[in-house]
Formats: sequence, C-alpha cells, structure tokens
Amino acid sequence: MSLYKGLILGMLLVLFNNCTKAPERNCKKFRTGTFEFKTLLNGELATTRFVRNDSIEIDFFQNKSDTSSIRWINNCECVLKNLNPKNRKERKALHLKILTTNKDTYTFEYGMVGSSKKQQGTAKKIN
Repeated sequence: MSLYKGLILGMLLVLFNNCTKAPERNCKKFRTGTFEFKTLLNGELATTRFVRNDSIEIDFFQNKSDTSSIRWINNCECVLKNLNPKNRKERKALHLKILTTNKDTYTFEYGMVGSSKKQQGTAKKIN
C-alpha cells in the first residue's frame, strides 16, 4: 500500500508543478514609452522619469536630463551607453535585463557591463 501512496503522491507533485504559472515576461511592450522608477537614495525616496524609444533613452532626475543610446540584445535585455558622459564612471555602459512584467510595470536587474554587482528595481509605464 505504501508504494501505491508513493506513486499517487509523485503523480500529484508532477501535476501540481505543471500547473504553476511561470512569471509573465512580455518585454516588447516596455521597449518604448514613458516610465518612472523609484528608489531610496540617501534614505529618501527619489523618482527618475525616463522616455524611451527603440534606440534612445532620456532620463530626467533632480531637474537634470541625460541621454543614452540603447542597443537591444534581445526583447528583454539591452545595453545603455551615456551619450554625453561627464566623468569616467558615466562612460561605462549599463546592462539592463527585464526579469518579469505585469500590466504596466516590469522588474529588472541592472549593473555596469562587466561587473558582477547587480541591483534590482521596478519601473512603471505611465504613457
């Protein structure tokens, strides 16, 4: 009887695992538009707004703007390179990977190209 119970339990586990839904990843709808990204900066909530088309992204943060080129690796990953770097750090390209998507938000991972240090964030499409 225990072998029978083990088989039933095994089949239920396989069935349950097949029914779990994978996270949504509809990256194409986030390649263009206007977005907001909020993060803690020095203990305060800071908001960055950015406008993206297929090849350019313009960031607006603390009354300043920056423009970056975008090179899409695939539908969910891109490399951003600042077009007008003011220092050595701004010359480094940024790798961005969309991990999951929802109706109007996406969760992403980002870091300097070549660096193993990554951070995560969530951006909201506002237009």
